[in-house]
Amino acid sequence: MNIPFHKTHTTEEEINAVIKAIKSGWLTMGPKTIEFEKKFKEFVFSTEAVSMNSATAALHLALKAIGLKKNDEVILPTNTFVATAEVVTYFDAVPILCDIEEDTHNIDVSKIEELITNKTKAIMPVHFAGQPCDMDEIYKIAKKYNLKVIEDAAHAIPSEYKGEKIGSLKGTDVTCFSFYATKTLSTGEGGMATTNNIEFAKSMKINRLHGISRDAWDRYTSKGSWYYEIVDNGCKYNTTDLNASLGLIQLNKQDELRKKREIIAQKYNSAFKDNENIVIPFVKEDRITSWHLYVIKIENRDEIIEKLKEKGVGCSVHFIPIHKHPYYKEKYNFRNEDYPIANKVFAKSLSLPIFPDMSDDEVKYVINIVNEVVDRNV
Repeated sequence: MNIPFHKTHTTEEEINAVIKAIKSGWLTMGPKTIEFEKKFKEFVFSTEAVSMNSATAALHLALKAIGLKKNDEVILPTNTFVATAEVVTYFDAVPILCDIEEDTHNIDVSKIEELITNKTKAIMPVHFAGQPCDMDEIYKIAKKYNLKVIEDAAHAIPSEYKGEKIGSLKGTDVTCFSFYATKTLSTGEGGMATTNNIEFAKSMKINRLHGISRDAWDRYTSKGSWYYEIVDNGCKYNTTDLNASLGLIQLNKQDELRKKREIIAQKYNSAFKDNENIVIPFVKEDRITSWHLYVIKIENRDEIIEKLKEKGVGCSVHFIPIHKHPYYKEKYNFRNEDYPIANKVFAKSLSLPIFPDMSDDEVKYVINIVNEVVDRNV
């Protein structure tokens, strides 16, 4: 049996929605995009939602909206995909890396304050695998030092923190989601920024379309006009009605798809909890994870990955910490010894397949092969 690490949930419903969008004549940003934004903000209970072509774009324009400038500093976990740090460098600002918690793999809030300087502008927590960070503690720090909070929620649709959906938390300035092909809501490529700040939303809407004073797509409707003004130095970050059509269908399925991933996670937990060679994921009681990833910790990780591949089980590693990448290590003089927990977690972490359309037989096969391979190689 061959089981991929991920398989996107796509049905005839998604296919028909895209065909309908093509037939409508709107291939770029149009009415479906606007509808997607409306439905998304209703789903997460935010005031505003601004769609973009990636979570990277959303993070970039969120930082622009809060006024990030050259030499400013943004605190973020070293355990994240490079995009979280990359967007900070777009401003010639400085990513300041924080170590993580060993159990959740999220930013270690207890270490944030020691990283704050008079140049610190924002904290950017990353909800690893979909489990929300300790947001109340982050808000206390942000308020104490007058810092902005930008959530990297690329993994966190639909996740909840103390009964509230990620994307609506009152202490956050902007929350950024990813709709990449492997994400829990997939539009192929895409992203969304949610906020309860009208001015931040206005800034992001203008800057996703070249800094044009209003949505460019509206120029081609019957109510539109050819005239426009450039009011900021913007980007080309808008999404399309093709992507939005996919997004609308998948948004309606989010709770159902999350439940399917949770059932798989529960089966994994039950099967692995008594294996002394495997550490299963830890989820705090006051939050709900999207189960975007299912990450175990094991010894001899690299060898086991190869053995699993030989047996037809796709797997991955999340993530190579930012401080280990040559570009960031050399440019910002990150020292490996400053991130002992991230190093420890990275050396042992292995992500297993967890996608909604996994069959019971596929789940059982993964369980049997993982137990067999781990016990033989640890």
